[in-house]
Amino acid sequence: MKDSIRIASGQGFWGDLLTAPLDQVSKGPIDYLVMDYLAEVTMSIMQKQKNKNPEFGYARDLVNVCREVLPYIKERGIKLITNGGGVNPLACRDRILEVAKELGISGVKVGVVMGDNILEELDDLVAQGETMEHMENGMPIADVREKLLSANVYLGAFPIVEALQQGADIVITGRTTDTGLTLAPMIHEFGWDGEDFDKMAAGTVAGHINECGGQASGGNFLGDWRSIERLEDIGFPIVEAFPDGSFVVTKHEGTGGAVTRETVSEQLMYEIGDPREYITPDCVADFSSIKLEDLGDNRVKVYGITGKPYTPFYKVSASYADGWVAFTSLTYAAPDAEEKARAADRILRARLQKLGLEFEELRTEYVGLNACHGRAAADIEPNEIMMRIGVRGHDLDAINRFAKEIAPLILTGPPSVTGFAGGRPRPSEVVAYFPALISKDKISTTVEVTEVA
Repeated sequence: MKDSIRIASGQGFWGDLLTAPLDQVSKGPIDYLVMDYLAEVTMSIMQKQKNKNPEFGYARDLVNVCREVLPYIKERGIKLITNGGGVNPLACRDRILEVAKELGISGVKVGVVMGDNILEELDDLVAQGETMEHMENGMPIADVREKLLSANVYLGAFPIVEALQQGADIVITGRTTDTGLTLAPMIHEFGWDGEDFDKMAAGTVAGHINECGGQASGGNFLGDWRSIERLEDIGFPIVEAFPDGSFVVTKHEGTGGAVTRETVSEQLMYEIGDPREYITPDCVADFSSIKLEDLGDNRVKVYGITGKPYTPFYKVSASYADGWVAFTSLTYAAPDAEEKARAADRILRARLQKLGLEFEELRTEYVGLNACHGRAAADIEPNEIMMRIGVRGHDLDAINRFAKEIAPLILTGPPSVTGFAGGRPRPSEVVAYFPALISKDKISTTVEVTEVA
């Protein structure tokens, strides 16, 4: 058993900072690089891509990441764990194997976890009594069967552990919990018992801190955000884990951002419901038990975490087509900008009514007046500022790369980004989310490990 392991976060979502994974493997010592690519809507996007091209359906950015980090994986013994396999982890694996061969790297083992994608088995599961009712309105999944785009089970850490036990240097999964990516190496390296729910909860909390990339190291920080320095060179978080379940959150020396009690606390509160019952396939973690100690020098100790047994269910993340949506914008200048904009809205609505057009929802926002906080910010000046930024040049690749640098600001820049949208107005398919539960005994997983020859 190792005395400690260092688990580095490399991505917080599909489209996050492209330079982060290479920084994590090259700027200091780590044992694991974990990269979270998936959100609820991501699975439907990937499924639609796979339907058009059977070789797609995964986070293709991951291939370029592997091109950069594979030499470090080979030379430094770093292991990579990612759910970037999406709905096509085998195709993702095959592409990464090709990259390894192109780089002349042999001996690296790539493991794939399968079993989360239940779209093709859905009818059989329903016939077996798994109604999979919508967790908010009780509608059975059969009611939207013909419109389903994706259906995936949130798997936990143990299939990843199995791949690591088989010697995998890279583990690719589909819809695995964000927290499971970090918990798995802790189970594997420390030999934790899956029934030790305090340790399962400790690893789950560590995974929750790691899952959003630079958000735990000062990005999107809502506290004293002005004090966070050098966000342009932000260091993503690293969990330094110990066998007793305690861990330290830190980042590479010399990188920007900050790891403090405040930044870690804010991330702990991100996207949780009942803090006493953070439910995962591996345990139910009690976030109210968490103790934090700021050790200074970008090191925060996390300890004292308790947990309870897992439930007999997996959560299902399904999505279905639910109509169409289109957006556009017009900007009106002073004087009387608000009056002009409201008049335009009134005129447009009247014309739509005259044409006999009806919509399920017709919404107007006035950015700069009420789009962010509505009436709650009526007395704040300025109410909103829309940052518009553009580039001009003859290098198309440079322009495309510029476009990829905007979204990462959401989690790696100042806080409270809202209203992010782009591109010319065009119809887009509305994808509705369908959360449900399924009995764990209905799901079986498999692991395949392939070595680069």
